[in-house]
Amino acid sequence: MTTLDAPLDIGGVEVPNRLYRAPVLECAGNGEGAVETLIDELEPTAASGVGLIFQGASVVSERGGCAAPNMTRVHDPTFVSRLSRLTGAIHDHGGRIFVQLAHGGLRSMATWHAEYRRRHPDQRQLAVSRPPWQLRALDRAGLVSLQPDVLSTEEVWGLAEQFGRCAGYAVDAGYDGIHLSAANMSLIQQFLSPFYNRRDDEFGDGVRFLEAVHDAVRDHAGDVPLVTKVPAETAAPSFVRRHLTREEGVAIAERAAEIGYDGLVPVEVSTFWDMSIVRGAFPERAWAADDLQDDYAAVFGSRVRARAVEALNRLQARRFDRDPGWNAAFCRAVRERVDVPVLLEGGLRTRDDCDRYLGAAGAEATPAADMVGMARPFYAEPRLGTRLLAGEDALCASCNNCTVPQVTGEPGRCRTPSVVREQARLRRDGAYDRPD
Repeated sequence: MTTLDAPLDIGGVEVPNRLYRAPVLECAGNGEGAVETLIDELEPTAASGVGLIFQGASVVSERGGCAAPNMTRVHDPTFVSRLSRLTGAIHDHGGRIFVQLAHGGLRSMATWHAEYRRRHPDQRQLAVSRPPWQLRALDRAGLVSLQPDVLSTEEVWGLAEQFGRCAGYAVDAGYDGIHLSAANMSLIQQFLSPFYNRRDDEFGDGVRFLEAVHDAVRDHAGDVPLVTKVPAETAAPSFVRRHLTREEGVAIAERAAEIGYDGLVPVEVSTFWDMSIVRGAFPERAWAADDLQDDYAAVFGSRVRARAVEALNRLQARRFDRDPGWNAAFCRAVRERVDVPVLLEGGLRTRDDCDRYLGAAGAEATPAADMVGMARPFYAEPRLGTRLLAGEDALCASCNNCTVPQVTGEPGRCRTPSVVREQARLRRDGAYDRPD
């Protein structure tokens, strides 16, 4: 019997409760105001009592690798040292913060963002192997732009070392742990996926890259808690025959635990960057926003192409409807096979769902996870933890109106008037004030 407010040990670090903020874009970049933006975004979450915050995907390379505009890079130790102000602010509220390290690989902006390609015409994408024929077909049709640099064995080792160096910078800045972005078509997922990985060296076994990163993190950051997402490509389109099954995802999780990972986040995803990662309603309001039409055209190459992406988004919304805790079955299968904490995210919105998947009060005969997390609901309610820990539910309507504008560089914020009004009312009524 586990309750949401029970503490948990992850790799020797005690987290005060079982609620976490899942990684999501903070859109802070690396400019003069980056640290303040991150503090403004994440400190309210810690102040509301959330036990663990995962700072969103932060890119380990100096150039390329960003999957969306305004992502923060953590390759520069001087910049990362300034983030001690952020970690100190989180610790002042009794919270813990891990940074998620990432690289986009073939998902990088040079592949899909037309305006970015115009400004960086020579930028190429790191690739595990020659891109799959499906992506090459999209390239020939002019819908994406592929200029892949397939990593040599030596370069793969160098990339793993770069993950380790960035982990060391983060620990020096006060971060409590490291989280690897190994899903949502990231470069690490591309190593793990048979759809992308056709290598004939030792890294043809994608888990070997997870092992190399683990060892590099230990070399540069010591025994810091190390968590990774673990993908199962169950949402892959039917025309993709080679992909990670759930059973293969469980096997990857077992091997990651044996290597020495201190926590696992099993997620069911696609082989592509699609609505399988933000399941819910079609974001009608976001696509129709008058002030974003020129930006969409610049991002996708024209108004016609933007409308084509919108149509595809509408179709996918029908397939990927929100199912609270959609990763629960995968998490439960992993939890039965490993002895490290398993973290569940994906569509959770109510306190009852949190309790159910933790197994509180016998709600689940076999708990699905040791922690539960939410991401987009914190765009609507930065201090959501106060209400969740008190037994209430998130306001988030899973409408996805917060996500689509981010392709243009817009910050993550709730754009649904009814939710914004209710959040304002709750704030006025003191619903987000924590009891003494």
